[in-house]
Amino acid sequence: MDFEPYIRDIEDFPKPGVVFKDITPLLKDSKVLVQACETLCDMIGDKGIDKVVGVDSRGFIFAPLIASKLNAGFVPVRKKGKLPYKTFSESYELEYGSDTLEIHTDAIQKGEKVLVHDDVLATGGTANAVCKLVERLGGEVVQCNFLIHLTFLNGADKLNGYDIRALLEY
Repeated sequence: MDFEPYIRDIEDFPKPGVVFKDITPLLKDSKVLVQACETLCDMIGDKGIDKVVGVDSRGFIFAPLIASKLNAGFVPVRKKGKLPYKTFSESYELEYGSDTLEIHTDAIQKGEKVLVHDDVLATGGTANAVCKLVERLGGEVVQCNFLIHLTFLNGADKLNGYDIRALLEY
């Protein structure tokens, strides 16, 4: 299925010069949403995933759906101060600023196989920070998957050594 018609560009969001890839047209069509989830799962194959980590906030849309299809647990990685239990944190740079992500200290057990999911791979800072958090807990990142990979921002360079998959590339 061609998912590109379901992604719209929003100029100058969240700041001037940025072209935001809006996934809400894809989300509002139930058939396209289901097909996107199926395709994301097909990209994983049979890797024996124990946990699917979804990144705040749009990674939370598909990560639990993927986790349920893989019979795996879902782990939210959130922005600083949003998780209620003990956390580890990792700061990172993104294309228009910096931020800090956190994960519960008991979210992943040593040796668990982890899929990292987010909506967009841009400069790679967010995904790299998430991979560091997973590995800090003893998890093995077996794949990073995304709805969209903005290849011109070279984010894959920060994920060198990880298996990266995306539904769409721009």
